[in-house]
Amino acid sequence: MKVIIVGGVAGGASCAARLRRLDEKAEILMVERGPYVSYANCGLPYHIGGSIENESSLLVATEQMFRVMFNVDCRTNCEVVGINSKQKTVELKNHLTGTISTEKYDKLLLSPGAAPVRPPLKGIDLPGIFSVRTVPDARKIREWLDRDNDHSVGNPFTGNDTVSKPKQAVVIGGGFIGLEMVENLIERGLEVTLIEKLNQVMPPLDHEMAILVERYLTKHGAKVELSDGVAGFRKPENHALEVLTDSGKVHLADIVIMAIGVRPETELAKMAGIEIGKLGGIRVDEHMRTSDPDIFAVGDAVEVKNFVTGEWALIPLAGPANRQGRIVADVIAGRDSKFRGTQGTSICKLFDAAIAQTGVSEKQLIGLGDKDYEKIYIYPNSHAGYYPGTKMLVIKLLFRKSNGLVLGAQVLGEDGVPKRIDSFAMAIQMGCTIYDLEEAELCYAPPFGSGKDPVNFAGMVAANILRGDMPVCHWDSADKGFLLDVRNPQEIAVESVPGAVNIPLPELRKRLGELPRDREILIICRSAVRAYFATRILMQNGFKARNISGGMLARSHSGTN
Repeated sequence: MKVIIVGGVAGGASCAARLRRLDEKAEILMVERGPYVSYANCGLPYHIGGSIENESSLLVATEQMFRVMFNVDCRTNCEVVGINSKQKTVELKNHLTGTISTEKYDKLLLSPGAAPVRPPLKGIDLPGIFSVRTVPDARKIREWLDRDNDHSVGNPFTGNDTVSKPKQAVVIGGGFIGLEMVENLIERGLEVTLIEKLNQVMPPLDHEMAILVERYLTKHGAKVELSDGVAGFRKPENHALEVLTDSGKVHLADIVIMAIGVRPETELAKMAGIEIGKLGGIRVDEHMRTSDPDIFAVGDAVEVKNFVTGEWALIPLAGPANRQGRIVADVIAGRDSKFRGTQGTSICKLFDAAIAQTGVSEKQLIGLGDKDYEKIYIYPNSHAGYYPGTKMLVIKLLFRKSNGLVLGAQVLGEDGVPKRIDSFAMAIQMGCTIYDLEEAELCYAPPFGSGKDPVNFAGMVAANILRGDMPVCHWDSADKGFLLDVRNPQEIAVESVPGAVNIPLPELRKRLGELPRDREILIICRSAVRAYFATRILMQNGFKARNISGGMLARSHSGTN
Protein backbone atom coordinates (compact mmCIF):
# COMPACT_ATOMS: atom_id res chain seq x y z
CA MET A 1 0.00 0.00 0.00
CA LYS A 2 1.27 3.45 -0.91
CA VAL A 3 0.22 6.47 1.13
CA ILE A 4 0.99 10.02 0.04
CA ILE A 5 0.83 12.72 2.70
CA VAL A 6 0.61 16.33 1.55
CA GLY A 7 1.92 18.68 4.22
CA GLY A 8 4.72 17.88 6.67
CA VAL A 9 3.65 19.92 9.67
CA ALA A 10 1.43 18.88 12.62
CA GLY A 11 -1.26 16.57 11.22
CA GLY A 12 0.75 15.32 8.25
CA ALA A 13 3.90 14.60 10.24
CA SER A 14 1.91 12.92 13.02
CA CYS A 15 0.19 10.68 10.50
CA ALA A 16 3.45 9.66 8.85
CA ALA A 17 5.15 8.73 12.13
CA ARG A 18 2.09 6.92 13.52
CA LEU A 19 1.44 5.00 10.30
CA ARG A 20 5.00 3.73 10.22
CA ARG A 21 4.67 2.50 13.79
CA LEU A 22 1.51 0.62 12.80
CA ASP A 23 2.61 -0.68 9.40
CA GLU A 24 6.27 -1.40 8.73
CA LYS A 25 5.62 -2.39 5.11
CA ALA A 26 3.55 0.58 3.92
CA GLU A 27 5.21 2.87 1.36
CA ILE A 28 4.91 6.39 2.78
CA LEU A 29 5.68 9.54 0.81
CA MET A 30 5.38 12.88 2.65
CA VAL A 31 5.77 16.09 0.66
CA GLU A 32 6.12 19.62 2.01
CA ARG A 33 6.27 22.68 -0.24
CA GLY A 34 8.33 24.62 2.31
CA PRO A 35 11.95 23.99 3.33
CA TYR A 36 11.12 22.35 6.67
CA VAL A 37 8.90 19.62 8.08
CA SER A 38 7.42 19.36 11.56
CA TYR A 39 8.39 22.85 12.67
CA ALA A 40 6.81 24.58 15.67
CA ASN A 41 4.92 27.40 13.96
CA CYS A 42 3.18 28.16 17.26
CA GLY A 43 6.57 29.31 18.54
CA LEU A 44 7.23 31.83 15.76
CA PRO A 45 6.12 34.96 17.71
CA TYR A 46 8.45 34.00 20.56
CA HIS A 47 11.34 33.47 18.15
CA ILE A 48 10.66 36.94 16.75
CA GLY A 49 10.56 38.35 20.28
CA GLY A 50 13.77 36.61 21.31
CA SER A 51 12.47 34.17 23.94
CA ILE A 52 13.34 31.35 21.53
CA GLU A 53 16.70 32.58 20.29
CA ASN A 54 17.84 29.80 17.95
CA GLU A 55 15.80 29.13 14.84
CA SER A 56 16.87 25.49 14.98
CA SER A 57 14.90 25.08 18.20
CA LEU A 58 11.70 25.44 16.16
CA LEU A 59 12.52 22.38 14.07
CA VAL A 60 10.89 19.52 15.95
CA ALA A 61 11.95 16.97 13.32
CA THR A 62 13.87 17.05 10.06
CA GLU A 63 13.60 15.54 6.60
CA GLN A 64 16.57 13.33 7.41
CA MET A 65 14.98 12.14 10.66
CA PHE A 66 11.85 10.99 8.85
CA ARG A 67 13.97 9.15 6.29
CA VAL A 68 16.24 7.42 8.81
CA MET A 69 14.00 6.81 11.82
CA PHE A 70 10.66 6.22 10.10
CA ASN A 71 11.68 5.09 6.62
CA VAL A 72 9.46 7.81 5.15
CA ASP A 73 10.27 9.22 1.72
CA CYS A 74 10.22 12.84 2.87
CA ARG A 75 10.58 15.59 0.27
CA THR A 76 10.78 19.26 1.18
CA ASN A 77 10.51 22.12 -1.33
CA CYS A 78 8.10 19.80 -3.12
CA GLU A 79 4.58 20.93 -4.00
CA VAL A 80 1.54 19.07 -5.27
CA VAL A 81 0.45 20.83 -8.46
CA GLY A 82 -2.11 18.31 -9.66
CA ILE A 83 -4.40 15.58 -8.33
CA ASN A 84 -6.29 13.05 -10.44
CA SER A 85 -8.58 11.27 -8.01
CA LYS A 86 -9.93 8.91 -10.68
CA GLN A 87 -6.50 7.65 -11.63
CA LYS A 88 -5.28 8.11 -8.04
CA THR A 89 -2.21 10.10 -8.99
CA VAL A 90 -0.58 13.34 -7.86
CA GLU A 91 1.79 15.58 -9.79
CA LEU A 92 4.72 16.89 -7.78
CA LYS A 93 6.92 19.89 -8.56
CA ASN A 94 10.41 20.09 -7.11
CA HIS A 95 10.95 23.81 -6.48
CA LEU A 96 14.74 23.39 -6.38
CA THR A 97 15.05 21.72 -9.77
CA GLY A 98 11.78 22.68 -11.43
CA THR A 99 11.10 19.07 -12.42
CA ILE A 100 7.58 17.63 -12.32
CA SER A 101 6.90 13.97 -11.55
CA THR A 102 3.80 11.80 -11.13
CA GLU A 103 3.18 9.48 -8.20
CA LYS A 104 0.38 6.94 -7.72
CA TYR A 105 -1.31 6.46 -4.36
CA ASP A 106 -3.64 4.03 -2.64
CA LYS A 107 -4.51 6.52 0.11
CA LEU A 108 -3.98 10.26 0.07
CA LEU A 109 -3.89 12.61 3.07
CA LEU A 110 -4.29 16.36 2.62
CA SER A 111 -2.83 18.46 5.42
CA PRO A 112 -2.27 21.81 3.69
CA GLY A 113 -3.10 24.02 6.68
CA ALA A 114 -4.53 27.50 6.48
CA ALA A 115 -3.05 30.63 4.95
CA PRO A 116 -2.94 34.05 6.63
CA VAL A 117 -5.64 36.34 5.29
CA ARG A 118 -4.17 39.19 3.22
CA PRO A 119 -7.03 41.25 1.79
CA PRO A 120 -6.42 43.17 -1.45
CA LEU A 121 -5.84 46.48 0.28
CA LYS A 122 -4.02 49.30 -1.43
CA GLY A 123 -0.33 49.16 -0.53
CA ILE A 124 -0.44 45.78 1.19
CA ASP A 125 2.64 44.61 -0.75
CA LEU A 126 4.81 47.48 0.45
CA PRO A 127 8.06 46.42 2.17
CA GLY A 128 7.68 46.13 5.93
CA ILE A 129 4.25 44.43 5.95
CA PHE A 130 4.50 40.83 7.13
CA SER A 131 2.41 37.77 7.98
CA VAL A 132 3.51 35.13 10.49
CA ARG A 133 3.13 31.56 9.32
CA THR A 134 6.48 29.91 8.56
CA VAL A 135 10.05 29.88 9.78
CA PRO A 136 11.17 31.97 6.77
CA ASP A 137 8.45 34.51 7.70
CA ALA A 138 9.90 34.80 11.20
CA ARG A 139 13.42 35.07 9.82
CA LYS A 140 12.46 37.99 7.57
CA ILE A 141 10.71 39.79 10.44
CA ARG A 142 13.74 39.36 12.72
CA GLU A 143 16.04 40.67 10.00
CA TRP A 144 13.78 43.67 9.52
CA LEU A 145 13.67 44.38 13.27
CA ASP A 146 17.43 43.93 13.69
CA ARG A 147 18.35 46.69 11.22
CA ASP A 148 20.26 49.63 12.67
CA ASN A 149 22.07 52.75 11.55
CA ASP A 150 25.38 50.95 11.28
CA HIS A 151 24.02 48.34 8.88
CA SER A 152 24.17 49.67 5.34
CA VAL A 153 21.54 47.52 3.72
CA GLY A 154 19.84 50.33 1.85
CA ASN A 155 16.48 51.77 2.78
CA PRO A 156 13.73 50.30 0.57
CA PHE A 157 11.52 53.28 1.43
CA THR A 158 13.81 56.19 0.66
CA GLY A 159 16.74 54.73 -1.27
CA ASN A 160 19.20 55.95 1.37
CA ASP A 161 22.23 53.84 2.28
CA THR A 162 21.31 53.51 5.95
CA VAL A 163 18.12 52.75 7.80
CA SER A 164 16.95 53.32 11.33
CA LYS A 165 16.10 50.58 13.75
CA PRO A 166 12.28 50.12 13.79
CA LYS A 167 10.63 51.91 16.70
CA GLN A 168 6.91 51.79 15.90
CA ALA A 169 4.83 48.75 15.01
CA VAL A 170 1.21 48.24 14.03
CA VAL A 171 -0.36 44.83 14.57
CA ILE A 172 -3.58 44.25 12.67
CA GLY A 173 -5.86 41.68 14.28
CA GLY A 174 -6.49 40.95 17.96
CA GLY A 175 -6.57 37.16 17.93
CA PHE A 176 -3.93 34.73 19.20
CA ILE A 177 -1.13 35.65 16.79
CA GLY A 178 -1.95 39.33 17.04
CA LEU A 179 -1.73 39.40 20.84
CA GLU A 180 1.42 37.27 20.89
CA MET A 181 3.05 39.63 18.39
CA VAL A 182 2.01 42.68 20.44
CA GLU A 183 3.70 41.19 23.49
CA ASN A 184 6.88 40.21 21.68
CA LEU A 185 7.26 43.51 19.83
CA ILE A 186 6.82 45.45 23.08
CA GLU A 187 9.38 43.15 24.71
CA ARG A 188 11.76 44.20 21.91
CA GLY A 189 11.22 47.83 22.83
CA LEU A 190 8.83 48.92 20.10
CA GLU A 191 5.81 51.16 20.51
CA VAL A 192 2.88 49.01 19.40
CA THR A 193 -0.60 49.87 18.17
CA LEU A 194 -3.12 47.05 17.86
CA ILE A 195 -5.96 47.57 15.37
CA GLU A 196 -9.00 45.27 15.57
CA LYS A 197 -12.10 45.60 13.39
CA LEU A 198 -14.35 43.96 15.99
CA ASN A 199 -15.37 45.67 19.22
CA GLN A 200 -13.11 43.38 21.27
CA VAL A 201 -9.78 41.61 21.23
CA MET A 202 -9.53 37.81 21.41
CA PRO A 203 -12.77 36.96 19.53
CA PRO A 204 -13.31 33.52 21.14
CA LEU A 205 -13.84 35.19 24.52
CA ASP A 206 -17.11 36.71 25.60
CA HIS A 207 -17.04 40.49 25.39
CA GLU A 208 -16.93 41.20 29.12
CA MET A 209 -13.92 38.90 29.53
CA ALA A 210 -12.17 40.47 26.55
CA ILE A 211 -12.49 43.88 28.24
CA LEU A 212 -10.04 42.63 30.89
CA VAL A 213 -7.59 41.57 28.18
CA GLU A 214 -7.85 44.98 26.53
CA ARG A 215 -7.09 46.68 29.86
CA TYR A 216 -4.11 44.41 30.40
CA LEU A 217 -2.72 45.28 26.97
CA THR A 218 -3.07 48.97 27.74
CA LYS A 219 -1.43 48.50 31.14
CA HIS A 220 1.62 47.04 29.40
CA GLY A 221 1.97 49.90 26.95
CA ALA A 222 -0.02 48.82 23.90
CA LYS A 223 -2.33 51.27 22.19
CA VAL A 224 -5.57 49.44 21.35
CA GLU A 225 -7.86 50.63 18.55
CA LEU A 226 -11.14 48.68 18.40
CA SER A 227 -14.09 48.80 16.00
CA ASP A 228 -11.85 50.11 13.24
CA GLY A 229 -10.71 48.22 10.16
CA VAL A 230 -7.67 48.86 7.97
CA ALA A 231 -8.41 50.64 4.68
CA GLY A 232 -4.92 50.58 3.16
CA PHE A 233 -1.24 51.48 3.43
CA ARG A 234 0.98 54.13 1.95
CA LYS A 235 4.62 55.19 2.05
CA PRO A 236 5.12 58.86 2.89
CA GLU A 237 8.31 60.77 2.15
CA ASN A 238 9.43 61.08 5.76
CA HIS A 239 8.34 57.80 7.34
CA ALA A 240 8.37 54.09 6.67
CA LEU A 241 4.64 53.32 6.49
CA GLU A 242 1.28 54.83 7.20
CA VAL A 243 -1.63 52.56 8.11
CA LEU A 244 -4.97 54.04 7.05
CA THR A 245 -8.17 52.96 8.82
CA ASP A 246 -11.85 52.99 7.95
CA SER A 247 -12.47 55.74 10.50
CA GLY A 248 -9.95 58.03 8.80
CA LYS A 249 -7.13 57.61 11.32
CA VAL A 250 -3.51 57.35 10.24
CA HIS A 251 -1.01 55.27 12.24
CA LEU A 252 2.73 55.51 11.64
CA ALA A 253 4.70 52.28 11.51
CA ASP A 254 8.17 50.99 10.80
CA ILE A 255 6.76 47.46 10.63
CA VAL A 256 3.24 46.07 10.20
CA ILE A 257 2.14 42.57 11.20
CA MET A 258 -0.97 41.21 9.48
CA ALA A 259 -2.78 38.86 11.89
CA ILE A 260 -6.42 39.13 10.87
CA GLY A 261 -7.02 35.41 10.70
CA VAL A 262 -6.44 32.41 8.48
CA ARG A 263 -8.33 30.82 5.62
CA PRO A 264 -8.35 27.05 4.94
CA GLU A 265 -6.21 26.08 1.98
CA THR A 266 -8.63 24.11 -0.17
CA GLU A 267 -7.12 24.38 -3.66
CA LEU A 268 -5.92 20.77 -3.60
CA ALA A 269 -9.28 19.54 -2.32
CA LYS A 270 -11.05 21.35 -5.15
CA MET A 271 -8.52 19.92 -7.58
CA ALA A 272 -9.41 16.45 -6.30
CA GLY A 273 -13.15 17.15 -6.63
CA ILE A 274 -13.94 16.53 -2.96
CA GLU A 275 -16.63 18.30 -0.94
CA ILE A 276 -16.07 21.71 0.63
CA GLY A 277 -18.26 22.64 3.61
CA LYS A 278 -20.35 25.76 4.05
CA LEU A 279 -17.67 27.38 6.23
CA GLY A 280 -15.07 27.02 3.49
CA GLY A 281 -13.15 24.06 4.90
CA ILE A 282 -12.76 20.51 3.63
CA ARG A 283 -15.71 18.41 4.80
CA VAL A 284 -14.70 15.18 6.58
CA ASP A 285 -16.42 12.47 8.60
CA GLU A 286 -15.48 11.20 12.06
CA HIS A 287 -12.69 9.10 10.52
CA MET A 288 -11.28 12.23 8.81
CA ARG A 289 -12.28 10.77 5.45
CA THR A 290 -13.42 13.19 2.75
CA SER A 291 -16.18 12.63 0.21
CA ASP A 292 -13.62 10.51 -1.68
CA PRO A 293 -13.16 7.30 0.36
CA ASP A 294 -9.44 7.14 -0.48
CA ILE A 295 -8.65 10.75 0.41
CA PHE A 296 -8.38 12.00 4.01
CA ALA A 297 -7.88 15.52 5.32
CA VAL A 298 -6.74 16.93 8.66
CA GLY A 299 -5.70 20.11 10.38
CA ASP A 300 -6.52 23.75 9.83
CA ALA A 301 -8.02 23.09 6.39
CA VAL A 302 -10.92 20.92 7.57
CA GLU A 303 -14.32 21.55 9.07
CA VAL A 304 -14.98 19.57 12.23
CA LYS A 305 -17.88 19.14 14.60
CA ASN A 306 -17.96 21.28 17.73
CA PHE A 307 -17.87 18.77 20.58
CA VAL A 308 -20.40 20.68 22.68
CA THR A 309 -22.91 21.93 20.09
CA GLY A 310 -22.48 19.44 17.26
CA GLU A 311 -22.25 22.35 14.80
CA TRP A 312 -19.65 22.48 12.03
CA ALA A 313 -16.67 24.66 12.93
CA LEU A 314 -13.27 25.85 11.75
CA ILE A 315 -10.88 25.62 14.70
CA PRO A 316 -7.22 25.92 13.64
CA LEU A 317 -5.36 24.47 16.63
CA ALA A 318 -2.27 22.26 16.79
CA GLY A 319 -3.66 19.77 19.32
CA PRO A 320 -6.66 18.66 17.25
CA ALA A 321 -4.51 18.58 14.09
CA ASN A 322 -2.03 16.18 15.66
CA ARG A 323 -4.80 13.93 17.00
CA GLN A 324 -6.47 13.91 13.59
CA GLY A 325 -3.23 12.81 11.94
CA ARG A 326 -2.97 9.87 14.32
CA ILE A 327 -6.58 8.93 13.65
CA VAL A 328 -6.00 8.84 9.88
CA ALA A 329 -2.99 6.57 10.40
CA ASP A 330 -5.14 4.26 12.54
CA VAL A 331 -7.92 4.14 9.94
CA ILE A 332 -5.51 3.45 7.07
CA ALA A 333 -3.99 0.66 9.17
CA GLY A 334 -7.43 -0.88 9.67
CA ARG A 335 -8.34 0.42 13.11
CA ASP A 336 -11.70 1.97 13.98
CA SER A 337 -10.44 5.31 15.33
CA LYS A 338 -12.76 8.31 15.42
CA PHE A 339 -12.34 12.02 16.03
CA ARG A 340 -14.71 13.15 18.77
CA GLY A 341 -14.82 16.73 17.61
CA THR A 342 -13.11 19.74 19.08
CA GLN A 343 -14.05 22.08 21.89
CA GLY A 344 -11.56 24.83 21.08
CA THR A 345 -9.39 24.46 24.17
CA SER A 346 -6.73 27.14 23.83
CA ILE A 347 -4.45 29.42 25.79
CA CYS A 348 -2.49 32.56 24.99
CA LYS A 349 0.41 34.04 26.93
CA LEU A 350 0.23 37.82 27.32
CA PHE A 351 3.14 39.31 29.28
CA ASP A 352 2.77 37.83 32.80
CA ALA A 353 -0.77 36.60 32.23
CA ALA A 354 -2.56 33.80 30.40
CA ILE A 355 -5.89 33.86 28.57
CA ALA A 356 -7.62 30.51 28.16
CA GLN A 357 -10.94 29.08 27.06
CA THR A 358 -12.61 25.76 26.38
CA GLY A 359 -16.04 24.67 25.22
CA VAL A 360 -18.64 27.16 24.06
CA SER A 361 -18.89 30.85 24.85
CA GLU A 362 -22.06 32.63 25.86
CA LYS A 363 -22.21 34.47 22.55
CA GLN A 364 -22.12 31.12 20.73
CA LEU A 365 -25.07 29.90 22.78
CA ILE A 366 -26.97 33.11 22.13
CA GLY A 367 -26.23 32.77 18.41
CA LEU A 368 -27.70 29.26 18.46
CA GLY A 369 -30.80 30.45 20.31
CA ASP A 370 -29.87 28.21 23.24
CA LYS A 371 -31.44 29.51 26.47
CA ASP A 372 -30.85 26.45 28.62
CA TYR A 373 -27.74 27.74 30.32
CA GLU A 374 -26.57 29.70 33.33
CA LYS A 375 -23.27 31.45 33.99
CA ILE A 376 -21.21 32.42 37.00
CA TYR A 377 -18.23 34.68 37.58
CA ILE A 378 -15.80 33.88 40.37
CA TYR A 379 -12.52 35.52 41.41
CA PRO A 380 -10.57 33.02 43.54
CA ASN A 381 -6.89 33.06 44.46
CA SER A 382 -4.61 30.95 42.27
CA HIS A 383 -3.20 29.22 45.34
CA ALA A 384 -3.39 29.45 49.11
CA GLY A 385 -3.52 33.09 50.12
CA TYR A 386 -0.99 32.68 52.92
CA TYR A 387 1.66 31.40 50.51
CA PRO A 388 3.57 34.20 48.72
CA GLY A 389 2.78 35.06 45.12
CA THR A 390 -0.90 34.23 44.90
CA LYS A 391 -2.81 36.01 42.12
CA MET A 392 -6.50 36.49 41.51
CA LEU A 393 -8.06 34.34 38.78
CA VAL A 394 -11.06 35.47 36.75
CA ILE A 395 -13.29 32.52 35.86
CA LYS A 396 -16.48 32.43 33.84
CA LEU A 397 -18.28 29.09 33.84
CA LEU A 398 -21.22 28.16 31.60
CA PHE A 399 -23.45 25.18 32.37
CA ARG A 400 -26.88 23.73 31.59
CA LYS A 401 -29.71 24.92 33.82
CA SER A 402 -31.59 21.69 33.15
CA ASN A 403 -28.95 19.17 34.21
CA GLY A 404 -25.76 20.97 35.23
CA LEU A 405 -23.70 19.80 32.23
CA VAL A 406 -20.50 21.82 31.89
CA LEU A 407 -20.59 23.74 28.60
CA GLY A 408 -17.63 26.12 28.63
CA ALA A 409 -15.15 28.05 30.70
CA GLN A 410 -12.94 31.10 30.30
CA VAL A 411 -10.04 31.73 32.68
CA LEU A 412 -7.76 34.76 32.92
CA GLY A 413 -4.95 35.42 35.34
CA GLU A 414 -1.25 35.67 36.09
CA ASP A 415 -0.89 32.33 37.86
CA GLY A 416 -2.51 28.91 37.68
CA VAL A 417 -4.53 29.38 34.49
CA PRO A 418 -3.39 26.24 32.56
CA LYS A 419 -4.16 23.93 35.49
CA ARG A 420 -7.76 25.19 35.69
CA ILE A 421 -8.58 25.36 32.00
CA ASP A 422 -7.28 21.83 31.50
CA SER A 423 -9.51 20.62 34.33
CA PHE A 424 -12.55 22.27 32.76
CA ALA A 425 -11.57 20.93 29.33
CA MET A 426 -11.38 17.35 30.57
CA ALA A 427 -14.68 17.79 32.40
CA ILE A 428 -16.36 18.84 29.15
CA GLN A 429 -14.70 16.01 27.22
CA MET A 430 -16.01 13.45 29.73
CA GLY A 431 -19.52 14.91 29.87
CA CYS A 432 -19.19 16.02 33.47
CA THR A 433 -21.61 18.19 35.38
CA ILE A 434 -21.05 20.95 37.89
CA TYR A 435 -21.72 18.35 40.59
CA ASP A 436 -18.67 16.46 39.31
CA LEU A 437 -16.62 19.65 39.59
CA GLU A 438 -17.72 19.91 43.23
CA GLU A 439 -16.34 16.44 43.94
CA ALA A 440 -13.23 16.51 41.71
CA GLU A 441 -10.14 15.51 43.67
CA LEU A 442 -7.42 17.88 42.54
CA CYS A 443 -3.87 18.15 43.82
CA TYR A 444 -3.22 20.63 46.60
CA ALA A 445 -0.20 22.14 48.27
CA PRO A 446 -0.01 25.83 49.25
CA PRO A 447 2.25 26.88 46.32
CA PHE A 448 -0.10 25.30 43.76
CA GLY A 449 -3.70 25.55 44.90
CA SER A 450 -6.11 25.55 47.79
CA GLY A 451 -7.93 22.88 49.75
CA LYS A 452 -10.98 24.03 47.80
CA ASP A 453 -9.51 24.49 44.33
CA PRO A 454 -10.98 27.19 42.06
CA VAL A 455 -12.38 24.37 39.90
CA ASN A 456 -14.13 22.89 42.95
CA PHE A 457 -15.24 26.37 43.95
CA ALA A 458 -16.79 26.97 40.52
CA GLY A 459 -18.68 23.68 40.79
CA MET A 460 -19.91 24.49 44.30
CA VAL A 461 -21.16 27.95 43.33
CA ALA A 462 -22.91 26.59 40.24
CA ALA A 463 -24.44 23.70 42.20
CA ASN A 464 -25.72 26.13 44.85
CA ILE A 465 -27.62 27.90 42.08
CA LEU A 466 -29.24 24.77 40.65
CA ARG A 467 -30.10 23.43 44.09
CA GLY A 468 -31.86 26.68 44.88
CA ASP A 469 -29.49 27.58 47.71
CA MET A 470 -28.24 30.70 45.94
CA PRO A 471 -30.46 32.21 43.24
CA VAL A 472 -28.42 34.59 41.08
CA CYS A 473 -28.88 37.41 38.65
CA HIS A 474 -26.45 39.43 36.58
CA TRP A 475 -25.68 43.09 36.23
CA ASP A 476 -27.69 43.44 33.01
CA SER A 477 -30.85 42.82 35.05
CA ALA A 478 -29.83 44.45 38.32
CA ASP A 479 -32.26 47.34 37.82
CA LYS A 480 -35.25 45.08 38.43
CA GLY A 481 -35.02 44.70 42.19
CA PHE A 482 -34.15 46.30 45.51
CA LEU A 483 -30.35 46.66 45.65
CA LEU A 484 -28.70 45.73 48.95
CA ASP A 485 -24.96 46.35 49.31
CA VAL A 486 -23.45 44.34 52.18
CA ARG A 487 -19.93 45.74 51.90
CA ASN A 488 -18.33 47.91 54.56
CA PRO A 489 -18.74 51.71 54.37
CA GLN A 490 -15.04 52.14 53.57
CA GLU A 491 -15.46 50.08 50.42
CA ILE A 492 -18.54 51.99 49.33
CA ALA A 493 -16.66 55.27 49.74
CA VAL A 494 -14.32 54.04 47.00
CA GLU A 495 -16.98 52.67 44.63
CA SER A 496 -20.74 52.57 45.02
CA VAL A 497 -23.83 51.57 43.05
CA PRO A 498 -26.46 54.30 42.61
CA GLY A 499 -29.66 53.52 44.50
CA ALA A 500 -28.22 50.67 46.57
CA VAL A 501 -28.96 50.51 50.30
CA ASN A 502 -25.94 49.72 52.45
CA ILE A 503 -26.24 47.32 55.38
CA PRO A 504 -22.84 45.75 56.18
CA LEU A 505 -23.03 41.97 56.46
CA PRO A 506 -22.18 41.86 60.21
CA GLU A 507 -25.21 44.10 60.89
CA LEU A 508 -27.66 42.35 58.57
CA ARG A 509 -29.42 40.05 61.03
CA LYS A 510 -30.18 42.98 63.34
CA ARG A 511 -31.52 45.21 60.55
CA LEU A 512 -33.82 42.87 58.63
CA GLY A 513 -36.74 45.15 59.45
CA GLU A 514 -35.31 47.80 57.12
CA LEU A 515 -35.75 45.54 54.08
CA PRO A 516 -38.90 45.17 51.95
CA ARG A 517 -40.73 41.84 51.91
CA ASP A 518 -42.77 42.67 48.81
CA ARG A 519 -39.77 43.10 46.48
CA GLU A 520 -36.95 40.86 45.35
CA ILE A 521 -33.68 41.87 46.98
CA LEU A 522 -30.54 41.80 44.80
CA ILE A 523 -27.40 41.58 46.90
CA ILE A 524 -24.01 43.12 46.17
CA CYS A 525 -20.54 42.68 47.61
CA ARG A 526 -17.04 42.77 46.14
CA SER A 527 -16.87 39.25 44.65
CA ALA A 528 -20.28 37.74 45.61
CA VAL A 529 -18.98 35.68 48.56
CA ARG A 530 -20.41 37.90 51.31
CA ALA A 531 -23.50 38.39 49.15
CA TYR A 532 -23.94 34.60 49.22
CA PHE A 533 -23.88 34.64 53.03
CA ALA A 534 -26.43 37.46 52.97
CA THR A 535 -28.61 35.59 50.48
CA ARG A 536 -28.78 32.60 52.80
CA ILE A 537 -29.68 34.81 55.76
CA LEU A 538 -32.48 36.54 53.88
CA MET A 539 -33.92 33.41 52.25
CA GLN A 540 -34.15 31.67 55.62
CA ASN A 541 -35.93 34.68 57.03
CA GLY A 542 -38.64 34.67 54.38
CA PHE A 543 -37.22 37.21 51.91
CA LYS A 544 -36.92 36.81 48.15
CA ALA A 545 -33.22 37.32 47.45
CA ARG A 546 -30.70 36.82 44.70
CA ASN A 547 -26.94 37.21 44.58
CA ILE A 548 -25.50 39.35 41.79
CA SER A 549 -22.90 36.97 40.31
CA GLY A 550 -19.34 38.21 40.58
CA GLY A 551 -20.32 41.29 42.60
CA MET A 552 -18.49 44.56 42.02
CA LEU A 553 -15.61 42.77 40.33
CA ALA A 554 -17.97 41.52 37.60
CA ARG A 555 -19.54 44.97 37.35
CA SER A 556 -16.12 46.46 36.60
CA HIS A 557 -15.94 44.64 33.26
CA SER A 558 -19.61 44.02 32.48
CA GLY A 559 -20.19 47.32 30.72
CA THR A 560 -22.59 48.42 33.49
CA ASN A 561 -22.27 52.02 34.66
